[in-house]
Amino acid sequence: MSALTQLRHQVNFDLTIFRRNSAATFFTVIFPLIFLFIFTSIFGNQEVGPPGEEVRAATFYVPGILALAVISATLVNLAITMVSRRERGLLKRVRGTPLRPWIFVMSQAVAGVAISFFMTVVVVGIGWLVFDVDVNASGVPSLIISVFVAAASFSALGLALTSIIPSENAAPAITNAIVLPLYFISDVFIVGEKPEWMATVADIFPIQHTASALQESFDPFADTTPWPWDHWLIVAAWGLFGLVVTLATFRWTSARR
Repeated sequence: MSALTQLRHQVNFDLTIFRRNSAATFFTVIFPLIFLFIFTSIFGNQEVGPPGEEVRAATFYVPGILALAVISATLVNLAITMVSRRERGLLKRVRGTPLRPWIFVMSQAVAGVAISFFMTVVVVGIGWLVFDVDVNASGVPSLIISVFVAAASFSALGLALTSIIPSENAAPAITNAIVLPLYFISDVFIVGEKPEWMATVADIFPIQHTASALQESFDPFADTTPWPWDHWLIVAAWGLFGLVVTLATFRWTSARR
């Protein structure tokens, strides 16, 4: 069986497992949508913008919710799932099958990218249908690139994160302890002015740049296609860092075995 065929079968298998995992499905698919409904309920969905170009306020909530969805589908989901498989001995069994190890690892990232694009359609679609969110066609190419760069990079970071998580029980706590504070200071939950030191810290990490790239890509007032190269390069650099760490430290067996 060719490597490409193995990869395709493994990705299909991983997506099937994801659909059957109710917890992963909830936190990846439903959780971001809950925040979209909460934000529109608390902050309103009135028309904003210059006269004659008004758009619904929910248009500006969507990029942050989309960043949350992409990170949940990749970094959070992969870190928790792969640690669970490692600690239960499932990864060790994979090494004993004809499946090439690098294909198994790559399939996790490919599945994360696929789920991220699915969530893009869901979040933008519900925003458009339910909250009258304005979708600027000129920004669609940039939005696609932003989602792809973020999904690929956070998949690598999620796999890298498994190296510092010691047990299955610690996986959700450690993962959320890392991402939740960054959500609040990285224009995911709250967009606006923040203290200089907080902005400086946020700019170091890829979540801020992911949210910023998605905001620029989804800008309803853009006349031409935005190309946030600076944010893409920083997010991609973090993804490359995650790949290097994964290659150097990824473990197939529990340290306690």
